[in-house]
Amino acid sequence: MPAIPVTVIIMTRNEAANIGLCLSLLSRFAQVLVVDSHSTDSTAVIAAANGADLVQFRWNGVYPKKKQWSLSHASTRHDWVLFIDADERVTPQLVAEIGDLMRRGPEAAAYFIDSRPLWLGRVLRHGTPYRKIALMDRRRTRFPVCPDLHVTRMWEVEGHYQPMVDGPVGRLHNFMIHADQKPPADWFDRHNRYSDWEAELGHGGGAVSALLAGERGWRRLAKRLLARVPGRPWLAFLHAYVWHLGFLDGKPGLHHALSRLFYYWSIDLKRDWLAARDAASQPDLSGALGADPADQPALALSSPSPASVFTSSNVRRRTASSGIR
Repeated sequence: MPAIPVTVIIMTRNEAANIGLCLSLLSRFAQVLVVDSHSTDSTAVIAAANGADLVQFRWNGVYPKKKQWSLSHASTRHDWVLFIDADERVTPQLVAEIGDLMRRGPEAAAYFIDSRPLWLGRVLRHGTPYRKIALMDRRRTRFPVCPDLHVTRMWEVEGHYQPMVDGPVGRLHNFMIHADQKPPADWFDRHNRYSDWEAELGHGGGAVSALLAGERGWRRLAKRLLARVPGRPWLAFLHAYVWHLGFLDGKPGLHHALSRLFYYWSIDLKRDWLAARDAASQPDLSGALGADPADQPALALSSPSPASVFTSSNVRRRTASSGIR
């Protein structure tokens, strides 16, 4: 069976827990390229043992970030590229669909692929799927430059936004499985950083257009509305658990829907904190305390927030990318 003329790009940093199984499912592709950020675990050794090409990446603090750099500068042998994360698993059905697509000749310039989460040992069949542009013609695709270099918790990989595509965008029928082997503490650590990033960008107000530059049609409108609607944590929960029938997945479906609520609540809380900090460096607490303000100690909201208890571990730095997973 001929190899599928696609370069699979996997971006890694300390992904020894995930990378082996991910690579074992990619044998039909003509090239598998691991772009590693100088991992301190055995990620590079595992990648080499599985026959992947390995490129080391060191970010210089400016754009391009890791995804765009991989499209433009890495040792990519094919024009068509499939971006997957180390904790994602391609299914045989998805591999076959991509093979058929390449054999016929793609009609679009890029394709959305759904990723379904594995929670508590169960692949969720319901709930809100994570949908991203993962298969693309790199000659007609680029990642937008987002004004986030000032953000304290910003990192080397593009955030949760879609690439910009010059041409039509399709959608594949089959899906990947998101099966992170790391413990829940890593999820909290990672999404605490993501919510810091989204809150600061949303608070600034000028980054929304850049974040939505790769979205089209109803997706752009829906995301723009979701960023402004009151009570969006509860809407995210109801969207996953009720509208998309997440309750049919039992307890794992409930946990997944609650994770979406928690994530959007974290963003809104941090954004409101930033607004309160900017509104006044010394809030007037006289009414609440029932005393003369001159007798009360000054409370400054202008200082940076303390480091979160969830950010102490050494976790991977990557995008899902969109939405929470």
